[in-house]
Amino acid sequence: MAIVTASTVRTSYDVIIVGSGAAGGQAAYTLTLEGASVLMIEAGRNFDPTTAPMLQTPDQAPLRGAATPDKQVGFYDATVNGGNTIPGEPYTQASPEPEREFLWWRARMLGGRTNHWTRVAFRYGPYDFKQKSRDGLGCDWPVAYEDLAPYYDKVEMLVGVFGTNEGLENTPDSSPGCLLPPPKPLVSDLLFRQRAAPMGMAVVPCHKAILTQRLDSQNLPARLHPGNAFAQKIVRESMESRAACFWASDCVRGCGLRANYQSPTVHLPPAMATGNLDLLCDAMAREVTVGADGRASGVTFIDKSTGKEGHARGRIIVLAAGSAETVRLLLNSKSPLHPQGLANSSGLVGKYLMDSVDISIRGQIPLLENLPPHNEDGASGSHVYAPWWLYREQRAGKLPFARGYHVQFYGGRQMPTARTMDSLEWVTSGSYGLSFKQDARRYYGSFVTLHGLGEMIPNEDCSCDLDPQVRDRWGIPVIRFHWKWSAQEMRQAAHMQQTFASVVSAMGGRVQGRLEPDETKILALGGCTSHEVGGARMGGDAATSVVNRWNQAHDVANLFIVDGAAFATSSDKNPTLTIMALAWRAADRIAAEMKRGNL
Repeated sequence: MAIVTASTVRTSYDVIIVGSGAAGGQAAYTLTLEGASVLMIEAGRNFDPTTAPMLQTPDQAPLRGAATPDKQVGFYDATVNGGNTIPGEPYTQASPEPEREFLWWRARMLGGRTNHWTRVAFRYGPYDFKQKSRDGLGCDWPVAYEDLAPYYDKVEMLVGVFGTNEGLENTPDSSPGCLLPPPKPLVSDLLFRQRAAPMGMAVVPCHKAILTQRLDSQNLPARLHPGNAFAQKIVRESMESRAACFWASDCVRGCGLRANYQSPTVHLPPAMATGNLDLLCDAMAREVTVGADGRASGVTFIDKSTGKEGHARGRIIVLAAGSAETVRLLLNSKSPLHPQGLANSSGLVGKYLMDSVDISIRGQIPLLENLPPHNEDGASGSHVYAPWWLYREQRAGKLPFARGYHVQFYGGRQMPTARTMDSLEWVTSGSYGLSFKQDARRYYGSFVTLHGLGEMIPNEDCSCDLDPQVRDRWGIPVIRFHWKWSAQEMRQAAHMQQTFASVVSAMGGRVQGRLEPDETKILALGGCTSHEVGGARMGGDAATSVVNRWNQAHDVANLFIVDGAAFATSSDKNPTLTIMALAWRAADRIAAEMKRGNL
């Protein structure tokens, strides 16, 4: 690989990829291993997660790890100069109503938000691709689960995902050899499983992109790239450089072992090793240019170090900048042949933006007090979760909302934080001296959190467009968000709240804080989960969608949108694994069509 600058970019490439996260990293990996020359344009800084701080305790961090303007989640989060606000890179809201605000998380760094995520890696299920056929709401995807299943297998084998096959409804099993063994459940997990079972909830191991053992580097490369000895050799060497997690650090810091999935440690090293990838960092893509034939011809960008404009030419353009950023780039790419923005003859670019329905409840469980000291370090985040379990009741019309949610459970005795002290003060009403020490020992590990993520149904009130007046520091028009949760999501959140409170009660505990009786006030702002998808949705009809079943723009044959913007609907499952599966599938299509001379 070559780290290039605006002045050293080559004359032309087979493929230009905008974005370096889950979608961009996956596309670059697949295409370079198939021999394509690729330029990756990244708006943020270069970043090597293996150099990030791992083993320090909170007292060793500047400001005890507290948030700062350039470290908005604190010292131990890998993101620098990223977050919901970035100096010089604003976005706006269409409505002045506070509850209609949308928060937009951006990680301006190599790897994007793969440096800042929970590593939860669920497959979408068969229902998730055909929801309109089931309940008449939203729209169906032009692909089915069976189309993506082989790519889910590939992504799980490549990145390393732990979990189990449980045979549950709309929670697909993986093929043999795809999943790594999960870590053992914590004591609090076992109590959750026991007390949730009478409520019909199956509590099973979570699926997370963290290595619990080394990857099978001798056999997996041939399964991933049959007949491609060049790719197999490179992937084998990359897998051998990764070690299993030893549960000593939170994943969002970065990982010197390359034990978790981040694009700069998993996707990009083999792509770099091919010699086919050029990486251009600190370059803000401004416009996808088109030729006289209306086809994409390249990408115009701003060199952030100099403020000067540059241009790179490519035979094929792949957008993977994240849903809203991809929409912004498409809408800013206007020309006489594409007056509404690139790939926007349907007028649907920016429409039907979605996020996850997201609430949490925290409780204190007396049964978990005064446990003997024991080592409960484990995977970063949750070890277990409960998939949605009320499909039958929903089909029978017994629930006031159409889609489901899953429950991630957090407990255990990890390193105390400031939040631990807040919870301690809640149960003790404050203590000090010897009493404080006794209270800390008694209550340590007795706090649990139930976190729900649910499916949002696409609606016409949620979209993004260009602000007619506001521009960023480089003069590029910024995104303006339109947002409104529907009654479907509000009722779902109310059900989550009551269910979680019932689980805490069944565990013999009590809920911290009060339950919100007004369902219109339960949900957090849109964007808080950083799961925005949609905005350039996939479909079979050019009049009602932006891309086809191969993530290829209906209007521009050599333009592909491989990030979450292409999602036709959301799901209760976290979107990252599906983003990677779709990107791999699209990249395979690009490589095949290039070889046939069709692209």
